Amino acid sequence: MKSGIHPAYDAVNVVCACGSKFETRSTHKGDLRVEICSACHPFFTGRQKLIDTEGRVDRFQKKFAKAKELQAQAKVVADAKAARRTH
Repeated sequence: MKSGIHPAYDAVNVVCACGSKFETRSTHKGDLRVEICSACHPFFTGRQKLIDTEGRVDRFQKKFAKAKELQAQAKVVADAKAARRTH
């Protein structure tokens, strides 16, 4: 390696919005501030922590529920047709 061309790779503190702190190494100067980390991310915690902006989550859940209702109705109709054919 050539000397003098590589950035300094020093220890930095990472601070999350949830208050979690940990130390890592980076070429970044100063502390890193992040919005979400492994201590508060739903994928790692198993908890669902939704940040709903403008009702997007509610809209999605309503649309998903409507799709399930339509699938259930279609299955009932298909079962009824199948029952008529066998009699």
